[in-house]
Amino acid sequence: MRFGKYHGLGNDFLVVDLRSDDGPEAALVQEPARAIALCDRQFGVGGDGVLAILPSAIADVRMVVLNSDGSVAEMCGNGIRCVAKYLFDRDPSSLYGVSGPRPDGLGPLGSSKTSPREIRIETGAGILTCAVDGEPGRAESISVRMGAPRLLRGEVPMTGPAGERCIEQPLEGAGAFTCVSTGNPHAVTFVDSREVAYDRARTLGPTLEHHAWFPRRTNVEFAHVKSRGELDLVVWERGCGLTLACGTGACATTVAAVLTGRADIGTPVRVNLPGGTLEITVLPEFADVIMKGPALHVFDAEIDIAALAARPTRQ
Repeated sequence: MRFGKYHGLGNDFLVVDLRSDDGPEAALVQEPARAIALCDRQFGVGGDGVLAILPSAIADVRMVVLNSDGSVAEMCGNGIRCVAKYLFDRDPSSLYGVSGPRPDGLGPLGSSKTSPREIRIETGAGILTCAVDGEPGRAESISVRMGAPRLLRGEVPMTGPAGERCIEQPLEGAGAFTCVSTGNPHAVTFVDSREVAYDRARTLGPTLEHHAWFPRRTNVEFAHVKSRGELDLVVWERGCGLTLACGTGACATTVAAVLTGRADIGTPVRVNLPGGTLEITVLPEFADVIMKGPALHVFDAEIDIAALAARPTRQ
């Protein structure tokens, strides 16, 4: 099986293009046990997840996200930027702006020294549009229309009245949480410093991921507000653990900051994660969230996935 190793701010993935592969390897790579083996940093390749690129009947491609624990995530913000870079660098004819005009009539997401190129990617959170700056083979920055955040308990999902929002609700011994879905569930709390964010992510993250509030588990964000335009963020990621970056988490945290009066709607916010910085903008009336950040290619390789699955993995 051929794959590319990519990362977005240190959140690293194996990108596997299965659009023209309907053989046994295409099925194997989507099995939870194979994803666990591939992501194992001692016995496998190592990564926070596997991103499978598949054909789509309603978009340019479909992205399936397998976490390092074998679970499937609805969406991955850093991952979708990596997939967009893979396609832009290797298959630019699939991108709107290269092959022809946008069929939905929407304009580009941004501007740069070159024209942004756009691609629509089907995910478990719907069809998302990515705009890529740079020349084919050298994608530099990717902006993603993440869609309108889901603000109601039933949409996150979480327990409690389905039609109500959860804003700064106390959770005993852990802080006050604002819960948002940006394609997958997030529980956000604000703390006094980056150091406190690190400490609480390590100590509280594992328990909160599985808290009874969240029937599908949750990502947990610990954020420190430096100013109305800048946040420090540490994320305990569902299915991965403490991570260097989380794109959907940065979006959810910025939404939570707007909801609680800590940031302004319509204004870009710098979100500093351990692996680097993303720019997040919440559009008026929470109509959309724009995430902008880099994605980098590390190397390409080939692996015998059937043989890999027979090796021991860490428990």
